[in-house]
Amino acid sequence: MKTPPTDHLPDDIVALKQQLLAQSQLLQSQQNQLEKKEQLISQKQSRIQFLEEQIILFKQRQFGKSSEKSDRQAELFDEVEREDDASAPEIAESIDAEVSTAESASDAVSSAPKKASGRKPLPAVLPRVRIEHDLAEVDKRCECGCVKTCIGEDTSEQLDIIPAVVQVLVHARKKYACKACENGVHIAELPKQPLPKSNASPGLLAHIAVAKYQDGLPLYRMETIFKRMGIHLPRNTLANWMIKSSECLQPLYNLLNDQLLDSDYIHMDETRVQVLKEPDKTAESLSYMWVRKTGDREHPIILFDYASRRRTDVAASLLGDYQGYLQTDDYAGYHRIGQQQGIVALACMAHARRKFIEAQKVSPSLKGKVSKADMAITMIKGLYAIEASIKDQAAEQKYQTRQEKSQPQLNKLRAWLDKALQQTLPKGKTGEALAYLDKNWDKLTVYISDGRLNIDNNPVENAIRPFAIGRKNWLFSDSQRGAKASAMLYSIIETAKANGLEPYAYLRTVLTRLPHCETVEDIEKLLPENIELAVI
Repeated sequence: MKTPPTDHLPDDIVALKQQLLAQSQLLQSQQNQLEKKEQLISQKQSRIQFLEEQIILFKQRQFGKSSEKSDRQAELFDEVEREDDASAPEIAESIDAEVSTAESASDAVSSAPKKASGRKPLPAVLPRVRIEHDLAEVDKRCECGCVKTCIGEDTSEQLDIIPAVVQVLVHARKKYACKACENGVHIAELPKQPLPKSNASPGLLAHIAVAKYQDGLPLYRMETIFKRMGIHLPRNTLANWMIKSSECLQPLYNLLNDQLLDSDYIHMDETRVQVLKEPDKTAESLSYMWVRKTGDREHPIILFDYASRRRTDVAASLLGDYQGYLQTDDYAGYHRIGQQQGIVALACMAHARRKFIEAQKVSPSLKGKVSKADMAITMIKGLYAIEASIKDQAAEQKYQTRQEKSQPQLNKLRAWLDKALQQTLPKGKTGEALAYLDKNWDKLTVYISDGRLNIDNNPVENAIRPFAIGRKNWLFSDSQRGAKASAMLYSIIETAKANGLEPYAYLRTVLTRLPHCETVEDIEKLLPENIELAVI
C-alpha cells in the first residue's frame, strides 16, 4: 500500500481521522490475508515434508535393507562433539558409556571359543544304511602272488531322503459268535478317531496341518502333490479336515488358555488376516489374529485368536479377569486395559527405536552434525547392549544389573529427551518419534523394576512371524470357521515349537490320544510339559 502525499491530506480533523481509520482497516485486512497465506504455506510445507518422508520410507521398504541397524553409527562417535546443542558434553559422555558397554559385550562374545569351520556332521539320530564298496577279486591279489589282507576302511556319509510314503491303514475288527447259543455277534471296537467316519488318520491330519501352518504350503498345492501320488483329495476336503481337527483340539486349547491367564506376565499383539466370507464385511476388508504369549513361564504358551475387528473389547474378552504385567505396542485399544486395576502396562522399546530409525532414514544429510534420531538410536542401542550382556542371568541378577547400569542410562536419555522436545517441532518423523518416546516413557521403563520382564515386545512379534510368512503363501481364509481353525492350529503348533517339541510328532500324538480323554487330568497329560516324549 502506497502512502499518499501529505499535500493530499485533508485539513479537517474528522475527515483525517476517517481516512486514518480506513487506512488502518485496510492494513489490518491485508495483515489478516498475509497471515492466512503464511498459514496455508506452512500447512503445504508440512504436507510436502510428510509426503517426501513417506516417499523415502516407501523406497526404503521396497528396495532398501530391512535391518534396523543404523548406517550412521560409525560416524556418530567422531562427530558428536560438533552437535550444536548446549547439552553436547553430557550427550557425548552418555554415548561413550553406551559404546563401552557395547564393546564389553562384544568382547565377551568374541572371546568365546570359535566353532570349527566346515561341514557339520549329519545328525546322529538319523538311521544309517551301510553300503560297502569292495575291491574286485583281481585287485585283491598282490603282484607277489599273495592275497591282500583288509586292514580297515574309510567312511563318508551322504544325506539321502525317501519321499513321503502314503499307506492305507486297514482296521480289521475280529467278530465272534457262539455257535451253540446263537445269541449274537461280538465285534472288537474300533479305536476312537479325531474325525469319526472320516478316512483320514491322525498322522495324515497332522501332516496336512504342519505343511500348511508350519511350512506355509497352501492347500491347493497339497492337492496337486497328492494327485501326483494318484490320490484324489480336493482342497475343500482338506479344508474341512483342518476345521474339524481344530474343533477336536478345543479342550487342549482351553487348558492352555487357562494356564496363560493364570500367569502374571503376558505379551500381546495382533496382525492382519483377510477373510473372504464375513457377515457385513466385504472380501477386501481386513480382520485380525490376536496373539498372546506367556512372559517368563518355563513352558511357554502361544495362543492365536481370530476376530473380525481390531477393538478394545476384543482384547478385553481375551484377557478376562487377568491381573499382572501386560506388554503391548501403542495401539489405542490396549490403553484402557492398561489402566485397569491389577494390570501393569509395559510398552515396547523396539517400537520406540523403530520410530527414530524411520526419522533417521528421511532426515537430510547433516554435514558435520548428528541428527537427534542418531542420538536417540545410539542411546537406545546402549540399553540393548546391557540386555545382551545379562541375557542368560537369573531374574534377580538382571534386576540388580539394570538398577546399576540401565537406570543411569535411562536418566540420561530422559534428560536428553526433555531438551530435544523443546528444540524440535512436533511435525515430521523426528518430532513424532520424540513424542512417542515421551508419551510412553513410564511404560517403556517398567522393565527395569523386575528381572523377569523384557525390554520390548519382540517375543510375541517373533511368534507371529511364522503366521506372517505363511500368509504370503495362502493369502487369505475363506470363512470365519477357517480363520478360527487356523488360529487353533497355529496355537498348538507354535506352543509345541516353543517347548522344543517337533510339531508333527506332537500334533500326531495329541490327535491320536485326545479322542480317548475323558477328564481334565487326561488332557493335562497332553500338555507340552507333560507329554510322554517316548511316544513322540
